Amino acid sequence: MKRRTGRRGVLAAVAGLAAIGMLLSGCGAGGGSNEATGAEEPASGFPNDYQGAYPMPSTDKAYNNPKSRDEVKDGGTLTLPTTYTPNWNVFSVDGNTAYMQSMAQFYMPSLYSLDLKGNITWNKDYIEKAELVSKDPQVVKFDINPKAKWNNGKDIDWTAFEATWKVSNGSNPDYNPPSTDGWDKIKSVTEGDNAKQAVVTFSQPWYPWEALFSSLYNPDATDPKVFTQGWNDNPHNEWGAGPFKVEKADQNQAVFVPNEKWWGDKPKLEKVTFKYMEDVASLNAFKNGEVDAVTFASNTSLQTVKDTKDIEIRLGYGKSTNVLVYNGKAGALKDQKVRQAITMGLDTKTWEKIHFQGLNWTPEAAGSELFPLFQEGYEDNRPEDVRAVNVDGAKKVLESDGYKLGDDGYYQKDGKTLSLRYTYFGDAATVTALAKGYQQMMKAIGVKIELDNRDNSKFSDTVTQGSYEILPMGWSSPSPYSQVNVSQLYGSDSPSNYTYVGSAEVDPVV
Repeated sequence: MKRRTGRRGVLAAVAGLAAIGMLLSGCGAGGGSNEATGAEEPASGFPNDYQGAYPMPSTDKAYNNPKSRDEVKDGGTLTLPTTYTPNWNVFSVDGNTAYMQSMAQFYMPSLYSLDLKGNITWNKDYIEKAELVSKDPQVVKFDINPKAKWNNGKDIDWTAFEATWKVSNGSNPDYNPPSTDGWDKIKSVTEGDNAKQAVVTFSQPWYPWEALFSSLYNPDATDPKVFTQGWNDNPHNEWGAGPFKVEKADQNQAVFVPNEKWWGDKPKLEKVTFKYMEDVASLNAFKNGEVDAVTFASNTSLQTVKDTKDIEIRLGYGKSTNVLVYNGKAGALKDQKVRQAITMGLDTKTWEKIHFQGLNWTPEAAGSELFPLFQEGYEDNRPEDVRAVNVDGAKKVLESDGYKLGDDGYYQKDGKTLSLRYTYFGDAATVTALAKGYQQMMKAIGVKIELDNRDNSKFSDTVTQGSYEILPMGWSSPSPYSQVNVSQLYGSDSPSNYTYVGSAEVDPVV
């Protein structure tokens, strides 16, 4: 499923081998050269004293500096900045953030890994075999590692697959999963030859079936009140099953240490700490050696950390697609023509210039909310009339809707100025510049924008409570199977449709 993020970066600075090993896709710089600039791409990353223009990365390479397990030294700690998310249940809509998922993967089951092309490798610590055994009806069997146990001592068996299905399929309205896609196509989950084999039978064919069971939910935590409220500021170690456990979790940080009950290879790191920080604080913490890696997407941020000793600068495409969310239940945004007009007034090229000023960074504007532009199958699905800014067209749309331009330069209807609230997060200079840039773009079409800046820690609550009108955020793709997320993003009744706009005509298709 798609996971929401705040607006985050596409560059990364890392210090120390431990951080290099832990940073996943979107980081690093591989060998070769860039024809446009002639810049060389080092095998691991650019040193801090690099003086040339940073090249645009290739869209078909992962700059993640892969190492075999034997090449990674034992010991050491890793400290990373992140954004506070109160709900630890990644299976619920409230906990469905990329920030929480990055922590959950340390102490919760991760059933498989993916390479750059989306090929699956099942994690033998959990799944010894997963195969499609019948196409009509569609049936999949999972053979579970005999050693696999939850931290409370109970076996991870077929009931974990059953519990994961039941909390995710949407049949019980007391649960709040972020998406029911695929889960609602499962007819049953039963015991196979023994308790360590799960048999999943579909009511109708659904592909890719592998996209569903990327993790498992603990059968002891299926009480609806526990599911929706019981994970707030509580990671529940007893319901985990991973190489690490949570040693400490509060509203400042989360600390992970090796899990003595883990049955697989012993973790290399002695401790992993996630500190909740605002953007500027994370940059300063990196400079001071308080965190080992930081992500950013502006020249201002780059220059802040560039002179830090013993670091590498890595470039790469992230897995998130940034979007502007219009709350279709809020004020003037209930009007489809208002939403159309502000979309026509958005100058994406100017926004990119603001975002990447001072960098040799010229990515295409995202044309799909489902697929990142580097993925096979990507197409620019934006209507032609919004691919380029159209100020006059936007004004005509508003005027056709009964708005009249006032003496103050803003449109009015029924004596009320057309004013919208733009809510953004963090204290990074580029984020603020983008907000002010948006304000000026909308002023050009006669729409007044009120800027509403909030701490990064307020992101999750703001989104889930719908307390915004225009909201910049991102959707992260944890897998290459984004086509299965159409209903999650656009379905009228989807709890992850944060526009609150749907179509009875489109719903059956998605």
